[in-house]
Amino acid sequence: MDEVTLNWESEDAGNAVLVAGGAGFVGSHLCARLLGERRKVICLDNLLTGRRINLSSFEGHPNFSFIVHDVTEPLPEFHGVREIFHLASPASPLAYQRYPVETMRANSEGTRQLLEFAARHGARFLFASTSEVYGDPIEHPQSEEYRGNVSCTGPRSMYDEAKRFGEAFTVAFGTAHEVETRIARIFNTYGPRMDPGDGRVVSNFIVEALREQPLKVYGNGSQTRSFQYIDDLIEALLRLMASDYREPVNVGNEAEFTILELAEIVLTLTGSASPIVYESLPVDDPVQRRPNVTRAKAVLDWAASIPLEDGLESTIAYFRSKLVPARLSDARIQVGR
Repeated sequence: MDEVTLNWESEDAGNAVLVAGGAGFVGSHLCARLLGERRKVICLDNLLTGRRINLSSFEGHPNFSFIVHDVTEPLPEFHGVREIFHLASPASPLAYQRYPVETMRANSEGTRQLLEFAARHGARFLFASTSEVYGDPIEHPQSEEYRGNVSCTGPRSMYDEAKRFGEAFTVAFGTAHEVETRIARIFNTYGPRMDPGDGRVVSNFIVEALREQPLKVYGNGSQTRSFQYIDDLIEALLRLMASDYREPVNVGNEAEFTILELAEIVLTLTGSASPIVYESLPVDDPVQRRPNVTRAKAVLDWAASIPLEDGLESTIAYFRSKLVPARLSDARIQVGR
């Protein structure tokens, strides 16, 4: 494995943080927060679904190094890494269904590569899991003890089962090799830097509303989700990494909304006259989703605090800045890699 030159001397690395998948939506916000706390950050991303534009506000920072790398391949040797956040995986249904094999490899082989690096360097490791490990849940709200209702061959299985395997591998490897591991089960998250075309419901509704196009509601809109703003998630991830807790922790907002309620809120906040239309519900789409965050409150002294309307206003402002006027571009969205 080759050694890579970073933006700082190896002897000055100190407590550097490695963020795998750092050019993605969540990863870029994590990098920005860490830099704001004067940490040295090494961002790895193969740019399969991550976007270079997400790093534009801090890519020239002296404490930031960006390296194009696929985590399924052996990692270069970085010195001074004390923490590793594994966020390297397609995360939206459109992305992981477009890249099913890459999704499974990122959460299996990629997890192994990062854990082996953690073992060699004595670094703490956090695996970014998902509420999708619960599948279409029978238990509601979902606690960490719930084992889920997941199809291992359905249209979402490449993501759901990859994350379930990633959790199991993290626990097994951590125990066998005495690596300090953490597991965050992340519930629906939204905010600036979401890919406008990633197919998630918040970005879909906002883009459709701003374009004055119909908001597509799948099913009758009664299915529920719990939406957390990105800043709440980042705070939880940092607290979990700093804690001594090794079991999975749900990270999400307890406030539960129907999809139809979300559509109506987006229409109100954007001032859009877009109609709501109904289409068939996708196969294996969960009917309800809400986290039990008792463990996060007890272990991390954390609970999501940003109301949906406040977070949506910031997200809508971001998307407004990225939309090209329809008269100039046939309403296509500017996206950068």
